[in-house]
Amino acid sequence: MAIRIAVFASGNGSNFQCIAEYFAGKKDFDIAVLYSNRPDAFALQRAAALGIPAITFNNEQFYNTSGILNDLHSRNIDWIVLAGFLWLVPENILRTFKDRIVNIHPALLPKHGGKGMYGMRVHQAVISSQDPETGITIHLVNEQYDEGQVVFQARCSVLPGETAADIAKKIHQLEQKYFPREIEKLITKNNPG
Repeated sequence: MAIRIAVFASGNGSNFQCIAEYFAGKKDFDIAVLYSNRPDAFALQRAAALGIPAITFNNEQFYNTSGILNDLHSRNIDWIVLAGFLWLVPENILRTFKDRIVNIHPALLPKHGGKGMYGMRVHQAVISSQDPETGITIHLVNEQYDEGQVVFQARCSVLPGETAADIAKKIHQLEQKYFPREIEKLITKNNPG
């Protein structure tokens, strides 16, 4: 049986597309559905182009009903991947998918994490702190933003004079290179057989 993965995204969806394309040729994995909290997210267009079903939802549905959890169950989802998803995951989904929800953060946690730290804000914080390096952190998801167990980190240097946009390019390359591969490793390690 293929491991069925749901991806949650709030924006462009480039990581979602990278993940979907990486797993497309692997019979043991199935990117089964994309969920988004934004009906205008470009990720939804990517899902349509890839032939992957997509579901949108609002705050009320996510936090005050069991609709999304029920939908995950109806699709026999085994793992959840957050790929640029900006909301905290509610307790009912965290409990049901304990240690089976993985996220990526565009900095070396615990630095530059937490509520409101996403996208260019993170890269700007790296520059403001004059950090000599930054990178990506892949981690399990818990009740707090960016505080779950770290699974993997990759680093890159921050050179004098680099802008947040320069750093964003480097981070994007790290995400594309490592995120799908580390998802596969993590799931394989936790689903032997």
